[in-house]
Amino acid sequence: MAPFQTSVNINSEIGRDGQEVIEVQILPQDENWGENTTAVTGNTSEGSQSMEDVSNWPLESDTGLGFVCSRYFGTTVALGLSLVSFISPLAMVVLPKLGFFPGLSDNKAIQPSQIIQLLSCTAECKGILLSLAFKLVLLAIGIWAVFLRPRNSVLPRIFVFRAMMLVILAVCSFSYWLFYFVQINEATKALSVGEEAMDYTSLVSYVSSFGDTLIFIHYVGVILMEIRHLEPVYYIKIVRSPDGESRSYSIGQLSIQRAAVWVLQKYYTEFTIYNPYLEKIPISKSQRKAQASIKFYEVDSNTNTPTGQTRSTTGSATGSASRRRDSSTHNERYYEEAERERRVRKRRARLLSAAEDAFAHVRRVRLSAANGGALGPREAAQAVFPSLARALQKYLRATRQQPRHSADSVLAHLARCLSQDASPRAFLEPFLIEGPVLSAEQEARPIQRWSLISDELLARPLADNIEFQLRQGDISLICSIKQLPKFSLTEEVVDPKSNRF
Repeated sequence: MAPFQTSVNINSEIGRDGQEVIEVQILPQDENWGENTTAVTGNTSEGSQSMEDVSNWPLESDTGLGFVCSRYFGTTVALGLSLVSFISPLAMVVLPKLGFFPGLSDNKAIQPSQIIQLLSCTAECKGILLSLAFKLVLLAIGIWAVFLRPRNSVLPRIFVFRAMMLVILAVCSFSYWLFYFVQINEATKALSVGEEAMDYTSLVSYVSSFGDTLIFIHYVGVILMEIRHLEPVYYIKIVRSPDGESRSYSIGQLSIQRAAVWVLQKYYTEFTIYNPYLEKIPISKSQRKAQASIKFYEVDSNTNTPTGQTRSTTGSATGSASRRRDSSTHNERYYEEAERERRVRKRRARLLSAAEDAFAHVRRVRLSAANGGALGPREAAQAVFPSLARALQKYLRATRQQPRHSADSVLAHLARCLSQDASPRAFLEPFLIEGPVLSAEQEARPIQRWSLISDELLARPLADNIEFQLRQGDISLICSIKQLPKFSLTEEVVDPKSNRF
């Protein structure tokens, strides 16, 4: 639903430069609330295609198998490897008790008394087992609190630190299992020849060291992936195109792709909603009169006027009109913006008065019907909505917010405010104050697709003078990185006597 409609008339006349003269008129919208504008667009860029050709391009669905795999494959691998590493110490402790090693239980050279003595758990062994149990419980809590969180982004490149920690975890688990089986086999051979073998207490100590190693790996992972980037190192400036709104933040040591995710989180929560209709303010009557006053002369006319004289007359007329138009462009823009601001303030005041009167009427009805028979929030909203609908519609049209607020959404918001006994200004807050991007209904999608453009590899860390760009449709976020300076502070002692007057 557009706040205004356009009508394009293409005349058959040809201008001075051999171009067609196109007149664009702004048609006033009717007073009906609703989507009643039909827009037919045609792409004119040589790098674009018409809407009929869009179906020829394969679009990846947000619920397709490829998207689901790219989103959950890395998490599934990390979760599976972490689960195997977490269960490994428990399996190493339990397997000898379950008789999982047939070479130890079926060997006739080993007496049953030797096996019982070998698998006996002393007081020291029980203490180590208790310590191992607490280590695993604390490790499980740490993994759940830090790493078992739903991923809110799908990155085009691997996360280097995460991949490195998974490789270290896999190598560590494989190494401990390898030496575990080696020790079991050596113990079996030693018992067969009557030599002293490793008992169960030594095996539990070995497993306890495995638990300590897992805790240290988790500690290093927390430092690299959760703490390292908290210290501000760079300054990032985000400029939104096409309206030019900008924000500046301090950011830590992140990779380019993770910095892009961080930028998008800031964009959806701190940038105001982009309104493309504000860039298409209708042309005023004075501007249309100025355009209508321009005269074009036909150079190739078959009149008796000399050719040279005709060319000079045409050149002077168009040149003076062009200079007059250029000199008045900034004045026209200034007065148009001032007139628009004045009209917005006027309609804002009318809207506030209408909302206060409507809410005051609801309070009077509520007090008069305190004994029973009062209307519900929905019925009360439907009763008072016509009294402020016209003022609200005019304000939304002046501020170009009409496409974002339908009559049903406004009515539901009014009913919610009446049920919560909110003030008139609380009801008008979504219309008077520009909210963040995420507050718009059009942006309430579970998955937001953006394109990341950078001259550097996306997995590389941020550096000074790096720029990257995020694109989604007509909106682009241009991000530039600058390194924060190093600060040197010196202590200066001031003589107290020098402060006397």
